[in-house]
Amino acid sequence: MTTALITGSTAGIGAAFARRLAADGHDLVLVARDTERLHEQATELHDRHGIEVEVLSADLAEDKGIESVADRLGDRKNPVDLLVNNAGFGNKGRYLDVSMADELRMLKVHCEAVLRLTSAAAEAMRERGRGGVVNVASVAAFVPRGTYGASKAWVVQFTQGAARDLAGTGVRLMALCPGFVRTEFHQRAGMGTDNIPGWMWLDADKLVAAALADLARGRSLSVPDPRYKALMGLVKVTPRALLGGVTSRTGRKYGPQ
Repeated sequence: MTTALITGSTAGIGAAFARRLAADGHDLVLVARDTERLHEQATELHDRHGIEVEVLSADLAEDKGIESVADRLGDRKNPVDLLVNNAGFGNKGRYLDVSMADELRMLKVHCEAVLRLTSAAAEAMRERGRGGVVNVASVAAFVPRGTYGASKAWVVQFTQGAARDLAGTGVRLMALCPGFVRTEFHQRAGMGTDNIPGWMWLDADKLVAAALADLARGRSLSVPDPRYKALMGLVKVTPRALLGGVTSRTGRKYGPQ
């Protein structure tokens, strides 16, 4: 039996990872802020799949929360074999319309927490010669679109750089870059979704299946859907100035800032 730790496990992509990994027989450490919801999720997964489930209530926008999760990842007696850094959120509003406190909170969760938790996990994994880390980013990482995209671009660059540095150690790192996924993400950010075309939506369970397959193949970057692979191909050949204008308009219409 191996153990996976998932941040932001109670909803969306994190919950889909928890369902899939539990079904595959992995023990779990579930991390989120809502203690009651964590216990409900843990009970359901334990009863359905017969696995062991720990719960760890932590706010990754706070040092104390990050430290508590890092300590669990560094526990050599109860090792974590797979870390899924999924916790994240979007802010509603354009640059300078969002408070600095909210912007810094986003960077704390998307960047600092990912750095510190990946480092804690990878150090312990390197000692054992095996393990994996999935850092959930976004296709927004590849377009010039606000602080959300900038934070996710950092996740991609950091993950791919660290993956190269750890090559040959048995530790695999991968940045997962989904597009729009049917989760609570937009609702929590107060963003409407009625204007998002149906073809742009992804299913969270299928997304996770594709991501785990890419991790098993040793990829350091996963864009797990042909539709978004095609869009990212267009992004690569589109002039930057034109791309900036397009993504500014579509970002205001569809996505987080």
